[in-house]
Amino acid sequence: MAEEPKLALRCDKLHRFLGKDEGRVHVLRGVTFEARAGAVYAIVGPSGCGKSTLLYLLGLLDQPDGGEIWINGQLMSNSEDAVRTRARGEHIGFVFQFHFLMLEFTALENVTMPMRKLGRLSPAQMQERGSLLLESVGLGDKLHRLGTHLSGGEQQRVAIARALANQPSIILADEPTGNLDVKNATLVFDILTRLAKDNGQAVVLVTHNPDIAHRCDFTRPMRDGLFV
Repeated sequence: MAEEPKLALRCDKLHRFLGKDEGRVHVLRGVTFEARAGAVYAIVGPSGCGKSTLLYLLGLLDQPDGGEIWINGQLMSNSEDAVRTRARGEHIGFVFQFHFLMLEFTALENVTMPMRKLGRLSPAQMQERGSLLLESVGLGDKLHRLGTHLSGGEQQRVAIARALANQPSIILADEPTGNLDVKNATLVFDILTRLAKDNGQAVVLVTHNPDIAHRCDFTRPMRDGLFV
């Protein structure tokens, strides 16, 4: 009997409030979710339903008002900032709708930045890994191209390579194809999911694109702060 894939991410009964006083909004109302290695999960739903808020909590960029988050079996929701920051660098890669590249740096320099911050590899190893990652997203001939000289689709592919830089077990993507045309959106999605599956990484993405959602392994619709 085949062994069940490793549970990379789990949250239980997450609550999150935003705003104060009469403007206080109960954005997440007890969300429970899990993601296993090698699978791609789409979170879908109307604007304002809590999708991005959930993703930011799962990425340890924000803290819940209630509930728990585990990353690779370790309880993280109540950890100190330094522990959460280290966990983000080691275990989580982010891809956003806007690439957030440092445009005055080359593609290779952008990809090696997370490696420099984590400090595991030598400069030569970082250069080698960054080059291999850019080759894997079809940009092996543009390692030294400045961000300003890359197209929108190419910039987002650099962002994918950057998200994979530290070999994270989890990739979180917030509308990763939302700023691209149909051709580039398909290409970016294909690259992201192929590389993640090859490396046994769990992918959780927020999307409004029904075609992208349909191609994921699992789709979880949200409405009013809960999965439905």
